Amino acid sequence: MRVLSGIQPTGRFHWGNYFGAIRQYIDLQGQPENAFYFIANLHALTTVRDPQRLQQNTLDAAIDLLALGLDPNRATLFLQSDVPEVSELCWLLMTGAPMGLLERCHAYKDKKAKGLTADAGLFAYPVLMAADILIYDSTTVPVGEDQVQHIEVCRDLAAAFNHEFGEAFVLPKAKVLDTSARVPGIDGEKMSKSYGNTLEVFEEPKTLRKQIMRIVTDSRPMEQPKEPGTDHLFQLYSLFADDAQREALAATYRRGGFGYGEVKKALADLAVDYFAEARGRRAEFEAHPEQVRDILAAGAARARPKAAEVLLRAQRACGLKN
Repeated sequence: MRVLSGIQPTGRFHWGNYFGAIRQYIDLQGQPENAFYFIANLHALTTVRDPQRLQQNTLDAAIDLLALGLDPNRATLFLQSDVPEVSELCWLLMTGAPMGLLERCHAYKDKKAKGLTADAGLFAYPVLMAADILIYDSTTVPVGEDQVQHIEVCRDLAAAFNHEFGEAFVLPKAKVLDTSARVPGIDGEKMSKSYGNTLEVFEEPKTLRKQIMRIVTDSRPMEQPKEPGTDHLFQLYSLFADDAQREALAATYRRGGFGYGEVKKALADLAVDYFAEARGRRAEFEAHPEQVRDILAAGAARARPKAAEVLLRAQRACGLKN
């Protein structure tokens, strides 16, 4: 089994990124040859147009992943752009990709439906994602439910190529990530950079506490009992609390007689403690960026031989190589 996943360097990671995906990527680590994780800086070009910002975001993403527990001795971490074979494989797949298939992909379709300008990069995004997956003979791709369509497109493109030219590609399967732990933003909606409602993983504790105190709550009086399961502040608290803490706060909600300020302070305390070790590791990596770049270079050196092997297989299948 080879697990593969990529994450875009479009900004600093927030709680939704961590609990919705990164924590589970880290849990899937095994041996470097079986776990490939890349920073998708080619994909990021569809939204990040400032070169300095892209470079800084890319370095920050690598530092954040390492600080959060991605171990280069248990997984291969690299930059997408350091494996040029993926771009060539993307073109081979593009030559057989049906327009209708790509027009139905939700990112492009949603943007067009809103009357926004969509460029060719966004249109071809699923093909590059397919190349990312296929070029390492990946078998398992952990994704959120909103990304399952892209894995289906990948399988369709690979199956069509295999049918046309012979068995060149392994067909991967999606591993849908557990999103049962909903991560609301400070406004109660889904936490997302696009909504401007995020709480960053590595925010300074003092600033984080202020942001948590601004979480939107209802105006019910303190003495009124409240249902914890429908309260987004309780949902955030539950991400960090152990079972006993969660049950105790749930009982307080149902009993009433408390203020939301108390819950926000307790949430801030738990969140600061939860990421304390990771913040310490991050400071060490940030002080030595050359070590991070060495890790990324070593990861690309491990990934490229497999990419070259698969690309050559595809080139031979379609007649580009003997």
